[in-house]
Amino acid sequence: MSAAQDISISPEDRLRADLYDFLSALLAAPPDAALLEKAAALGGDESELGRAIGSLSRVAQAVTPKAVESEFNALFIGLGRGELLPYGSYYMTGFLNEKPLSKLRDDMAALRIARAPNVFEPEDNIASLMEMMAGMILGRFGAPASLERQKEFYFRHIAPWAGHFFGDLEGAQNSILYAPVGSVGRAFMEIESQAFRMSGE
Repeated sequence: MSAAQDISISPEDRLRADLYDFLSALLAAPPDAALLEKAAALGGDESELGRAIGSLSRVAQAVTPKAVESEFNALFIGLGRGELLPYGSYYMTGFLNEKPLSKLRDDMAALRIARAPNVFEPEDNIASLMEMMAGMILGRFGAPASLERQKEFYFRHIAPWAGHFFGDLEGAQNSILYAPVGSVGRAFMEIESQAFRMSGE
């Protein structure tokens, strides 16, 4: 990234991108010891998001990578399928690989976002969408996306279902570490939705 692009990203946007990246890492694969250590070192505050981060930190201090791998598999993989299906198409239509995925692929092409060759999940997976938002903010796909472009992508592909998914993750039968991950995600989506709405006023 060039110095000119680097300067154009505000500290607030960097924090947003960091949280999107962090959620993406936790939801893409079972977290390893290093990611659990990172989660355990987080500090919260008295806001809803801060309390959720504090809860995630406490649970991350108490779990092992092996236990979290079993939890991840039960939630997202399972025998046949996991407890939750973390895909936009499924949450918006009740089926996988439906029109929301096709629309996302069109927007990805317009933004020059390509699926990595080693990724076999449909692109509307929640982890992929969190990673895309971070990339748009930081300029991983060219210049950083304008707030208007971020807003358009967010309300088209994330807002209609991500809060619902994160709420389901909070209450899932197999969620231990992922219950506070769900709380963090849900609170963050509420903040993003509100901030984007205010940006258009």
